[in-house]
Amino acid sequence: MTRSQGADLLVVDDDAEFREMLVRRFEQSKFAVQGAASSEEALDLAQRRHFDVAVFDMMMPGMSGLDLLKRFRSQYPDCEVILLTGQGTIETAVESMQNGAFNYLTKPFPLRDLEAQIEKAIERGKLRKENERLRTLLARHQPASDMIGQSPAMQEVFRLIERAGPSDKAILIQGESGTGKELVARALHRSSFRADKPLVVINCAALPETLLESELFGHEKGSFTGALAAKPGLFEVADGGTLFIDEIGEMPGSLQAKLLRVLEDGSLRRIGSLQERKVNVRLLAATNRNLASEVRAGRFREDLFYRINVMSLELPPLRERRGDIPLLVERFLGPDWKIEPEALARLEASSWPGNVRQLINALERAKIMADGEVIRLKDLPKELAQTAVESGPSSSNLLRPSSDDLATIQRQKIVEVLQRVACNKSKAARTLGIDRRKLYRLLDKYAIVDREILGSDAPSNGYSASAGIENAGADLPPASAPHVEYHR
Repeated sequence: MTRSQGADLLVVDDDAEFREMLVRRFEQSKFAVQGAASSEEALDLAQRRHFDVAVFDMMMPGMSGLDLLKRFRSQYPDCEVILLTGQGTIETAVESMQNGAFNYLTKPFPLRDLEAQIEKAIERGKLRKENERLRTLLARHQPASDMIGQSPAMQEVFRLIERAGPSDKAILIQGESGTGKELVARALHRSSFRADKPLVVINCAALPETLLESELFGHEKGSFTGALAAKPGLFEVADGGTLFIDEIGEMPGSLQAKLLRVLEDGSLRRIGSLQERKVNVRLLAATNRNLASEVRAGRFREDLFYRINVMSLELPPLRERRGDIPLLVERFLGPDWKIEPEALARLEASSWPGNVRQLINALERAKIMADGEVIRLKDLPKELAQTAVESGPSSSNLLRPSSDDLATIQRQKIVEVLQRVACNKSKAARTLGIDRRKLYRLLDKYAIVDREILGSDAPSNGYSASAGIENAGADLPPASAPHVEYHR
């Protein structure tokens, strides 16, 4: 029975002697076994604990085994059910199978027959879960490009990936937006002992709180409006593999507490369920925010920070690895495209606030504008000229812009957009390619008020950092091209 050691088994029979005999037998086979004397007791146990397989006696006082089967198939569809009876008939066998029983045995029977049926039921449950997992993974976009770079900064990143990948510890990946944090997570997963298991990705900044909770932890049927069927969360989908939580700094405090519990003991509950489920998942997390500062400000749990920051990996921005730009250009243009030296020099001279993601976007635009398959200076976005910092006549004499310069550019861009839309926050957010929550965070960060946009007679914004925006937002998309939404 080594294949299914540790599987959770429920035995329900009102015959105490027979029930206890089965419990002892299956405990010797290394199952985790619970016995119940009635259908009502079985339902109570199932509310608090997940079972892989349940064995029901057909004839019991009160609720029959067949009625209990119907309840289980409705409430706990992941549990396979085997029915036992001393009064077997063709009719009851057919009815039990029609109602979702895995199989049906007539007493008396050899215990090895029941053991064999339990093994088969466990295997079918595993196959069903694997199919669900694969369907979820196939529905998610898988970036094809790998990380490249010869700069010392990137060589250090590759060294850390090689060292940390085989570890099973949580890793925090830090870096500005667009630096390739998800690619690092994929490289860490590929070099781990879980490489043959799924890597599941979720972005906290892309989902509202209620949907984020459902995506991570799952929900039961009817647990909220629109929950038409039970759904496993991504922790369950990633069981045995790796879960990558991008922009973890955007996670609301209430979900931080639930995440901490999963990381501590591997247990979780779906929304609307009292049932504990166990998962074995390696966590990788990423953020473009300074989580240590967020902890000091009370916006991120200190205990969760230390739990996910067993090891930290810092990704350099593109402006600190300009020598890699020709390699990146060659990769993203493809073998059929060329680029003129003047255009490449412009790319190397740009400050790239949106990092590699912005570079990819700029090259895609240039390919659309190009005549033939050669990228010329005129094909590049005009905004790149505004972010290129040159000293003297040669573009090779580069001055690295300070963080203050970039902040000034971002602030000016926000003010310009707000003036253009008469301070309409919804229109401004759409123009900038961000949601309103992120916009309000940036308004607070740069101390931009309505009076600055509309004049001294205008009312104030009516928000503050303590009024619920502290969990908002990521960095503004590059000031050089605010209307573009970048994708990995």
